[in-house]
Amino acid sequence: MTTAQQTSTPAPEPAGDPAYAGVIRSLPLSKALNLGLRAALAGSDRVLLMGEDIGRLGGVFRVTEGLQAEFGDRRVIDTPLAESGIVGTAIGLAMAGFRPVLEIQFDGFVFPAFDQITSQLAKITNRHEGAMRMPIVIRIPYGGHIGAVEHHQESPEAYFTHTPGLRVVSPSTPNDAYWMMQEAIASDDPVIFLEPKSRYWQKGEVDTRAPALPLHASRLVRRGTDITLVGHGAMVHTLLQAAALAESEGTSCEVIDLRSLSPVDYGPVLDSVRRTGRMVYAQEAPGFTSLGSEVAATVMEKAFFALESPVLRVSGFDTPFPPAKLEGTYLPDADRILEAVDRALAY
Repeated sequence: MTTAQQTSTPAPEPAGDPAYAGVIRSLPLSKALNLGLRAALAGSDRVLLMGEDIGRLGGVFRVTEGLQAEFGDRRVIDTPLAESGIVGTAIGLAMAGFRPVLEIQFDGFVFPAFDQITSQLAKITNRHEGAMRMPIVIRIPYGGHIGAVEHHQESPEAYFTHTPGLRVVSPSTPNDAYWMMQEAIASDDPVIFLEPKSRYWQKGEVDTRAPALPLHASRLVRRGTDITLVGHGAMVHTLLQAAALAESEGTSCEVIDLRSLSPVDYGPVLDSVRRTGRMVYAQEAPGFTSLGSEVAATVMEKAFFALESPVLRVSGFDTPFPPAKLEGTYLPDADRILEAVDRALAY
C-alpha cells in the first residue's frame, strides 16, 4: 500500500469563514486572500502554510498577517531562504497527506524552485498513474506597477501554463481571491496561484456565503457589442479602464476575465467573439510564445468564421523588465489597448 493510500484524506470543501458570514462591502484583495487562507486553515488541520517571513512578519505584502498567532508556528511556518527546499519539503508533506500552501516572496524568486515544480511536482501524479496526489498551492505575487526592478515585477505565467500537470489561476477581484484560494487548496492537483501584487490594495465586495464561479471558469465582466477585450489578473482593471474610455467615443467593449490560465475556459470567450466579431488580448508578460499567443490562436481556430478582423495582442515588450522609471512604458495601459481596438475596428 502506498503512502498516499495509507493517508488518504478527503479534500476540504471551500467554505465561508463563519467569523465573516455574509457580504463584506469593502475589503482589499490582500485581506480577502488572508481570510481565504484562514478559512482553509480552520477547515482542516492538514492545511499548512510555508514561506519566507510569512509567520511573525505576515509576509512582505502582509497577506498572512495574524495567521501564525492564531494557528501556531507548526502550521504557519517561517522557512529558510531556499525556494527549492520549500517546494521539495512540500512535496514530501503532500505524500504524507498534508495540503501545503507555499508563498514565493516575489515572482522572480520562483526560478530556484523551477526544477522541483516542473520536473517533480507537475509529474508525480501522472508518474504514479493517479495513485499519488499533489495537493500543493504555490502562491506567487506577480506583475508590475509597484515601482520595483527585475525579479520583483515579472509575469512568468507562460512557463507554468506550458507545463502539463499544473493548474494555473489568477484572481482579479477580492471576491475571486477569497474563494479561488479556498478552491485551489481543496484541489488534489498542484495549483500555481498568481496574485496580481499591484491589486493587493484594491477594495471590493466579498460574499462569504458561496462562490460565484468554479475555480476554472472565465467571467464576463462587462457587456458590449463591438469588440471583446480579454485578460487576466491586474490587466482586467486596465481593460475596464479602456472600455470606459472607448464607450465615451461610441465604441462598446465587452470584457472577459480569464481567471483560470490552465485550463482555460474558452466558452465565454468564444461566445463573446461570435457576438462581437473582434478581439484584443492584453497581458503584462512579454508577447512571444505567451498565454496571449495561445488564446489568440485558439480563438482564430474555433471562431474563425465569426471574426471580422484578426485577433490582436497587447503585451509587455520582449525584453527583461526595465528599471522602475520605465515600467509605465513597458506595461500595457489603456491607451495601448485603445490603439489595438482602433486597429481591429479599422479592418
